[in-house]
Amino acid sequence: MAVLELTNIETYYGPVMAIRGVSLEAKEGEISVLLGANGAGKTTVLKTISGAMEPQKGKITFRDQEIQGVDPDQTARMGIAHVPEGREVFPFLTVEENLQMGAFSRGDSEVQQDMEMVYDYFPVLAEKAKQQSAYLSGGQQQMLAIGRALMLRPSMMLLDEPSLGLSPRLVSEIAEIIERVNREQNMTILLVEQNAKMALDIGHYGYVMEVGRIVMEDTCERLKSSQDIQEFYLGVKDEGVRGRRRWKQRKTWR
Repeated sequence: MAVLELTNIETYYGPVMAIRGVSLEAKEGEISVLLGANGAGKTTVLKTISGAMEPQKGKITFRDQEIQGVDPDQTARMGIAHVPEGREVFPFLTVEENLQMGAFSRGDSEVQQDMEMVYDYFPVLAEKAKQQSAYLSGGQQQMLAIGRALMLRPSMMLLDEPSLGLSPRLVSEIAEIIERVNREQNMTILLVEQNAKMALDIGHYGYVMEVGRIVMEDTCERLKSSQDIQEFYLGVKDEGVRGRRRWKQRKTWR
């Protein structure tokens, strides 16, 4: 069952159309992947879902309720946690204080229990609980951003480039955590990534964006076997044709 559905969404930056009639869905308990190069419109899709940007056309439905144009604080209260590109932790607050900020809208008595859950996922955060987050490494800040989102107790998480700027070892570690959160919390996840290999390895269903449009979609397994995806996103070269230049190739979806 689809938890989130976008239907013919158009979003603009001033006079520039950034999203051109995008339609996609995220199913309950699955990791949906949105791939594309820089400037394809992936981040704008997430901002439009979370309410940071308002679409000029189209419909966004979350659990059978239309949410296009709803303010970000309201979408968060509805159960959508947005982990933005660049982490954006509060640098002068401690790790513990950052996590507490994630639970700002909650009035229940289980915040401390959920903080222990976050520390279980990210033991390094427990070790640095009293340290200002400005002094964490990039990978640790990414862990903190995901942990802070978990403190909201969301039913859906929007992850924007969680592997950006991380070493291969940390990318693998973050991927494992995303898989674990998805599996153990039955968390529906919409993952935006340029690291196509990581995303397709952990995702269930994927979409490919170019210049504001969805140009391809399929299960992640099938996308991995697509010649276009292998050539343009996974870096697999066709060795059978000598001297063929990548920029001379044309994608079959054009």
